[in-house]
Amino acid sequence: MTRDDDTRAAVPAKPTMYWDYVKVEELLSLQGGLAGSDAELSNDEVMFIVVHQVDELWFKLALRELASVRDLFARPRVPEQALASAARGLRRVTVLFGRLSDHFELMETLTTRDYLAFRDKLSPASGFQSAQLREIELVLGLDDAQRIPLGHEGHYARALRHPDGSASPASERVEARLRDAGSLRDAIGAWLYRTPIQGSTPDEPGDEDVVTGFLGEYLAAIEAESATFTDLGVASALTPEDAERLRGRHARTVESARAYLHAEDVPVEDRARARRVRAALVFIESYRELPLLAWPREVLDALIAMEQAMVLFRSRHARMVERVIGRRTGTGGSAGVDYLDQTALRYRVFGDVWATRTLLLREDALPPLRRADRYVVTPEADAARHEPV
Repeated sequence: MTRDDDTRAAVPAKPTMYWDYVKVEELLSLQGGLAGSDAELSNDEVMFIVVHQVDELWFKLALRELASVRDLFARPRVPEQALASAARGLRRVTVLFGRLSDHFELMETLTTRDYLAFRDKLSPASGFQSAQLREIELVLGLDDAQRIPLGHEGHYARALRHPDGSASPASERVEARLRDAGSLRDAIGAWLYRTPIQGSTPDEPGDEDVVTGFLGEYLAAIEAESATFTDLGVASALTPEDAERLRGRHARTVESARAYLHAEDVPVEDRARARRVRAALVFIESYRELPLLAWPREVLDALIAMEQAMVLFRSRHARMVERVIGRRTGTGGSAGVDYLDQTALRYRVFGDVWATRTLLLREDALPPLRRADRYVVTPEADAARHEPV
């Protein structure tokens, strides 16, 4: 068989039509809700169904992107050239959650009376039962301890089952995801842990001393910058009490930075690892102009943008619900708006990436960089690196 024969063999037997490829007719037949056909429903109810179906399609795309990025960072060695693709995937999820937030504007075209006309049909259905949104949380790495229960169901997975406790498509989907391979948070943490800090990697002798030295220098720089800022404030203080308040704030700033960078909030057995991960976050953000840190910094920024988009999505959801139906109990028995507001406040996965922003310094105040050759893209530098970022 010739190459031309191979090419012809790949061509479909008949021309591909748009309506076949996108399954238009099948899609348009799925908006009937509990009725036999959407012809039996009001425009308001069909709009409500369509918006939630589109949401689930966006969730599907977000899940695919997040799982791909997670799998990349779960590798023992993450190729530098793959980081651009990872950042692009995270940016895509950010855009997806932006479009999800936009849907609430359409939902707000419902008046309270419009929605109440069909709301009773939904009980006990709830957006909490969106298995794909729960899957997204699992792939990201949301801790069970952070979760807010819908009602009195105990574990969140119980709310995904049928009322009699039997398995549902939603519960089966989430249980399968629970058996999946790890989270993006853990994969990113492992990748950050391997980051060269002042040219040193975890497998090198004396690495802990290098990390400790860098953190000491960085904390000294934070103290110096805070002291300068405090002195400026004290000089213009109107009263001795104001001056003392500013000095107290300086002391708390430095102590908070020290406790965070030394991972004092982490169990003792995990503290050394957490300390190195946090040092890596500060190092990447501080020396981002170095060639081999430019894309890692883009990945960190994309993580922040993505999680911000998710927080805004949850907050926008709460405001839409409050606008349309006020603070009623949710159809699934939740506290309604109060529940949604709590998720917006508490559902953070990449807390260390956010927290690092509080500690960053201007370029001129940074500690001196050592072994800068480790961060240059040359064949010699690549051979010298034991474990590239």
